[in-house]
Amino acid sequence: MRRPDAAMLPSIALFTAMILWASSYIGMKVAVSAYDPMVVMAGRLFLGSCTFALGWRYLRSIRIRKQDWKPLLLMAACEPCIYFVLEGYAMRYTSASQAGMIVSSLPIFVALGAFFFLGERLSARVWTGFFIAMGGVIWLSLAGVATESAPNPILGNILETLAMASASVYVVIAKRLSSHYPPMFITAAQCFVGTIFFIPLLFMPFTQLPTHVDIPAITSIAYLGTIITIGAYGLYNYGVSKIPAGQASAWGNLIPVAALIMGQVFLGETLTPSQYVASVFVLLGVYLSQK
Repeated sequence: MRRPDAAMLPSIALFTAMILWASSYIGMKVAVSAYDPMVVMAGRLFLGSCTFALGWRYLRSIRIRKQDWKPLLLMAACEPCIYFVLEGYAMRYTSASQAGMIVSSLPIFVALGAFFFLGERLSARVWTGFFIAMGGVIWLSLAGVATESAPNPILGNILETLAMASASVYVVIAKRLSSHYPPMFITAAQCFVGTIFFIPLLFMPFTQLPTHVDIPAITSIAYLGTIITIGAYGLYNYGVSKIPAGQASAWGNLIPVAALIMGQVFLGETLTPSQYVASVFVLLGVYLSQK
């Protein structure tokens, strides 16, 4: 079998990461339907940290430069900490299909992050794409109909949009750090910081601890904590270390399509006709911003 060209490896890594991330919305929906989001996130990150701990001898030789401590901690605070809190509760209120569609706006938020944090100039096309995409997100949310799987789509979609804003900061910082640290180290740092953040939240009054065993939910948490946390983030951090952040984030356009298909196949989710039209506006806005 012919080996893939080395220049294609970042693209292959990003493609695989996007498909895995799309499937994570299905796993998240199953998990948070049975357990408190804080329980799901703590379990997910704890499993990821345990897996990285097994290979710690490959990472312990890496030394963090003094000037990188603050960016590294800010990156981990944005994702997984803030991002997972927002997304965990978002998945309780909206469907995996709608959440996956909102994720397509990530490239625009990354562009805005580069504008505010890196001083990059944005063209009129990017701003136009941003407003069209955000209009589509608002339309998608307002056109949502409360169902058993999406009891409050407006609230859920607002939380998911805020999660994208947090994720954009992570992407910008991860790109900056990737020039000095290997992708798996960045992913491991996210896991360890996230675990330290979420474990204490298990003992807060607002967290409902599990009272029963739910095999599908436990299986989903294990999938999220191993395949997604290590595989998807590892592949993404590898890809973003090899190509520009804006180009890497454009691969996120695969997520809404894959999440929509998976949501329909595995969860029986559907969008209203108006929401399908709104989704076209979201994707159109992203396309304009990336062209």
